[in-house]
Amino acid sequence: MPLIIMCGHPCSGKTRRAQELKDYFTEKTGRKVYTVGDEGLGVDRNSVYADSQSEKNLRGALRSEVERKLNKDDIVILDSLNYIKGYRYELFCLVKHAQTPHCLVFCLTSADLSSEWNKEREVDCQYTQEILDALILRFEAPDSRNRWDSPLFTIQKEDTLPFEAISDAIFKRKAPPPNQSTQSQPLSSTNFLYELDKVTQDILMAVLDSQKTSVPGDLVVIPGATEKIELTRSLNMAELRKLRRQFISYTKMHPTENIGQIANMFVQYLNKSMH
Repeated sequence: MPLIIMCGHPCSGKTRRAQELKDYFTEKTGRKVYTVGDEGLGVDRNSVYADSQSEKNLRGALRSEVERKLNKDDIVILDSLNYIKGYRYELFCLVKHAQTPHCLVFCLTSADLSSEWNKEREVDCQYTQEILDALILRFEAPDSRNRWDSPLFTIQKEDTLPFEAISDAIFKRKAPPPNQSTQSQPLSSTNFLYELDKVTQDILMAVLDSQKTSVPGDLVVIPGATEKIELTRSLNMAELRKLRRQFISYTKMHPTENIGQIANMFVQYLNKSMH
């Protein structure tokens, strides 16, 4: 069933609005309503959002949890920042794959109001001012002209949620039709895009580290892969990143059902590219 994506600055009222939606749909529809969010995963916001890799891991975990919860009977509410346009697009691909409707609820607040509400929280639940400012600076506001941000409901501090309009958006709209890439992408096997990104990045760093002590002709053991890198020449960071981007683009169009083979596939791709 449908996915409701909350979006907004830190401390913009997303969790309160998510609870209002959960109460409304539980009462009006009798369906199970699941809320997936940072709090449910027990994360320390300040440490997670201070580190890009930790934040990426959190987004992957949230996406996986949403994917597990999506089914034909229940409603899922994703209560997180969801401030990156590309991440919202990934979630859109997820609902296309599941063939279920979605909508976006944008809690619009000024930076000053978010900062004020942050200071009113319990100390243990506050963002540091540095993290708060950085997240607000990085925030990519939704745009209803983008299909992944539509239908969009923008809610300000004093507004009442348009419950009926949101209900119509998720129950009376047809699900977005799956395209070829979302049909073939094995999202259900866990988190394909997340694993693809993580595995290739880990291999890239392993190759860079190995070149500090290796010479051309050495075979480099790669964690998670049975294949070995044949270092026929040295590769710099720019070239490795280019090869990684090319591999990711190709693999998205020709995904494997076996995520465990991503590492070997990337090693083979690097070996071919070096010859």
